[in-house]
Amino acid sequence: MRVLVTVASRHGATKEMGDVVAQVLREAGHVVDVVEPDDVDRVMPYDAVVLGSAVYVGRLSASLRDLVVRQGAHLRLRPVWLFWSGPVGANPATSEPDDVQAMVEATGAREARCFVGALDKASLSLSERALVALVRAQDGDYRDLDAVRAWAVGVAAELQTAA
Repeated sequence: MRVLVTVASRHGATKEMGDVVAQVLREAGHVVDVVEPDDVDRVMPYDAVVLGSAVYVGRLSASLRDLVVRQGAHLRLRPVWLFWSGPVGANPATSEPDDVQAMVEATGAREARCFVGALDKASLSLSERALVALVRAQDGDYRDLDAVRAWAVGVAAELQTAA
């Protein structure tokens, strides 16, 4: 199957998670294109789509939301999975972003999954630093790439069944 993996990631940590998903799908024998959401013109050439986003101020990235608005009707015609990262810290609160359910409904996503993310305060802009200070976000890389890999194995298994 030909699979699109498209991930909105401002600082790269969530993109690395998407790269793990893409690698697992390739190892399972799928042809995988990794394309930024703003660069996706059409999803019609793909048999399946994995959408990913970092969370900013309790919402999925605007570029991912825009992709879903542009391509929602076509996304609903194929298997779609959604993941996001955002909560950080040793014991992160994993509340669902405000717009996840709307994205699930718009795409018909089979699953929406949260993964703990990473935060490098040194790489943030002044306004981003002010925001993370306000919410007391903890600096560090808390990602569990083995959990991402395991989730991607499940996605690959579902695609094998669908093929």
